[in-house]
Amino acid sequence: MGLALLMLVSACKNEPKNIFLQEWDTPYGTAPFSQITLDQYMPAFKAGIEEEKANIQAIIDCKEAPTFENTILAFEKASPILDKVQGVFFNLAESDSTPEMQAIEEEVTPLLTDASNEIMMNADLFARVKAVYDNQDGLTREQQMATKKLYQAFERNGVGLDEAGKKRFAEISNRLATLTQQFGQKLLAENNAFKEATGITVSAYYDFMASCDDRAKREEVFKAYSSRGNHGNENDTNDIVLEVLKLRAEMARLLGYPNFAAFQLSDKMAGDPATVDHFLQPIMDACMRSAKAQMKEMQKIAGHKIEAWDWMYYAEKLRAQKYALDENVTKPYFQADSVLKGVFTAAEKIYGICIEEAPEVEVYNPEVRAYKLTEPDGSLIGIFYRDYYVRPTKRGGAWMNNFREQSKGVRPIIVNVCNFPAPGADPTAAQPSLLTIDNVQTAFHEFGHALHGFLSQCNYSSVSGTNVARDFVEMFSQFNENFAFVPEILAGYANNCYTGEPIPAALVDKIQKALKFNQGFAAGETCAASILDMKWHELSVDQLAAFEGPEDIRRFEDKVCREMGLIDEIIPRYRTSYFNHIIASGYSAGYYSYLWSEVLAVDAWEKFKEDGIFNKETANAFRKTFLEKGGSEEPMVLYLQFRGSRPDPSALMRARGLQ
Repeated sequence: MGLALLMLVSACKNEPKNIFLQEWDTPYGTAPFSQITLDQYMPAFKAGIEEEKANIQAIIDCKEAPTFENTILAFEKASPILDKVQGVFFNLAESDSTPEMQAIEEEVTPLLTDASNEIMMNADLFARVKAVYDNQDGLTREQQMATKKLYQAFERNGVGLDEAGKKRFAEISNRLATLTQQFGQKLLAENNAFKEATGITVSAYYDFMASCDDRAKREEVFKAYSSRGNHGNENDTNDIVLEVLKLRAEMARLLGYPNFAAFQLSDKMAGDPATVDHFLQPIMDACMRSAKAQMKEMQKIAGHKIEAWDWMYYAEKLRAQKYALDENVTKPYFQADSVLKGVFTAAEKIYGICIEEAPEVEVYNPEVRAYKLTEPDGSLIGIFYRDYYVRPTKRGGAWMNNFREQSKGVRPIIVNVCNFPAPGADPTAAQPSLLTIDNVQTAFHEFGHALHGFLSQCNYSSVSGTNVARDFVEMFSQFNENFAFVPEILAGYANNCYTGEPIPAALVDKIQKALKFNQGFAAGETCAASILDMKWHELSVDQLAAFEGPEDIRRFEDKVCREMGLIDEIIPRYRTSYFNHIIASGYSAGYYSYLWSEVLAVDAWEKFKEDGIFNKETANAFRKTFLEKGGSEEPMVLYLQFRGSRPDPSALMRARGLQ
């Protein structure tokens, strides 16, 4: 323990105990949430920063020649207190974002950014890392990958800049950290304002638009939804967006890149913006061909011109006509707890693991449930929290995150957070949480991420689990979606919550066929958002200098949409003013990764179908080649080991029914 930390801990002895500065005597080392108070966070963060500084200085002062153990591994283990408090705080800040939590986030963000900049720009520390990087003889492949990742992190955080460059880079980093945190808070406020104005949660938007018979109401809701963050009020996000984009471009230029997209992609599978652009445009072209053909069919049903607020409504009418599929009929078979059972059943059947509820594990909200994952021999795989239901304090969307990363001797603690309708949310009747087909896919998707984290068998947390390239990480979540509607899996969970009857085979067949319906819209809006993301981040500092306000943002959006060929009746899945993925959630110049990873996922699924979906050898190879390896090898190397050939880009078109 460093001297600074000893002094700080000593100073705290006369104060109430801070749970983050103690060992947790809890089942599996899980967080004792009931013992955590708001006033513990800042002292814990400060203690963690001091501990990290002391441990980093010890690495720098080490008299021995740099080795993996005394430099790279020591770096990984330098911040146990910070790892603990950040794992709790930032998970809760997203799922229970109260004003008090937001105030702490505002206070701690610059402290953490300053501490990170100080470390990542330290030339003496980097010299030791570089010495290991330059002489990797005797290192295992996993150690090489961990070393490479840390070396690149220093380079990408400005360690090679001159003093003036480092100063400006640090200023940009600090400002970006503050801006992205503010964006998230404003968007949460906008989402809540949307609900107050329309009576609909953001997560229920698509379902509402597909089922509302009142065209004027649909138009009202569409305009409210698509203008979030763009009202010129205290929650307007346009100024934040422009400043973020300009600062990112400046950061990229400091590091020698023409734009931020080039910087971001330099360490991803795709490699450069041109590769992504060439990947996306054929998908967009195919989507729009499909969408235009479908629109002609919907036009006949509507009897009037289809507008953007009509699309989902008449698509649902057309789907019912083509497949006689009504989600009001399917929903009773997809009660949230039953769907979770299906998610678990698939994992147990494919990977041979065991999952059971863990009532002994404390949770952070009464709606949350905890589960224990084990191997057949009883050894612990990890602890899982399920946080499924919408709350006003929860940001929109769905995600997986770690409370604790996996490493040698340490098993992970993972959460899935969604925004499914809460039980009894339907005002017409007290009922369980009933899920749409899309919700069901989301549940399987997020647990795919969780499995990637749980089944990791890496020695070092920096390359374990989901710590892989952004355009590789979505492969495993999208792959796991395939099990949602496999008949053998459905038979174990899809029972009508009112009658208990199993889902009829004829209804399963309709669902399977309908999954390829409306893909011109579904894939098209995702592809449009991906292209919009790329085009924003392909702008240089000089090009962005011309952008001054909301009108410039809207003009650019409109121009990009025209050039990509997006029809007027469809908008990007996220418009710039509420595009949280690329402004505040780490997907900047990376939203394309959902489609890129889908190619890998679909191609891998075709192998499962070729060999038999429940073929043990194939499942074991998938687990050992991918899920256990995390980022301990290059993604394409792992893919070639599993598949024997490079992924087939046309697999996505086949799976989506776009060929």
